[in-house]
Amino acid sequence: MKLAVAGGTGTVGAHVVEVARERGHEVVVLSRSAGVDLVTGTGLSDALSGVDAVVDVASTQTVSAKESTAFFSAVTRHLLAGESEKGVGHHLALSIVGIDQAPQSYYAGKVEQERIVRSGTVPWTILRATQFHEFAAQIRARASFGPVSIIPKMISQPIAAREVAERLIDLAERPPSGRVADLGGPRRERMAQMVRGHARAIGKRTLVLEVPVPGAYGRAMRDGTLVTSAGADHGTQTFEDWAAAQSR
Repeated sequence: MKLAVAGGTGTVGAHVVEVARERGHEVVVLSRSAGVDLVTGTGLSDALSGVDAVVDVASTQTVSAKESTAFFSAVTRHLLAGESEKGVGHHLALSIVGIDQAPQSYYAGKVEQERIVRSGTVPWTILRATQFHEFAAQIRARASFGPVSIIPKMISQPIAAREVAERLIDLAERPPSGRVADLGGPRRERMAQMVRGHARAIGKRTLVLEVPVPGAYGRAMRDGTLVTSAGADHGTQTFEDWAAAQSR
């Protein structure tokens, strides 16, 4: 099978590419480094020639609802148009658990992405997953001022990016399935504790201050909206095990 991976150089995308190649699939990486601009569509048509399925794990770093919506709208519309033109039979999108109950900030773009996929003509699958283990390190990098990290009060259910990638390739190997069961990590964690644990694992001294984010977006972070509910599937690697592996 020939697979195209949008965002194939990112946190989960690199794992998607790796898993797909391990299973013997031919992989095309859709990224600027490979000559494809997903936001403008430049280079996309040629890259999709002969592709059986597209796995979209592209992302952007923003907390602006406007910027997020603009990014995911452009990327999704260009992908679907290219897939329709080239006869690609399966569009597989990675989304986030709970976004329809918290359609603010970054999640606004993901809600719009799902809407466009559902209303398109290309047969589709959507997998919602919880945040990756790596999110703790990413949020610490963005919210640290010297030795102090100001971390939003948040309940997470972190999952290994590798396990998400494996599920995505499982789904890519099957016919389009619509919205499938959510995928979450093995247990719930407080984001502040995750940041502390990661800092200890890599030998960094960090004072973590936990601060509630105001508004509906912050409430969703705190009240369990962004973790799985009944009927979800779960990975096996805990955040503690992942953090310990970072120190080796």
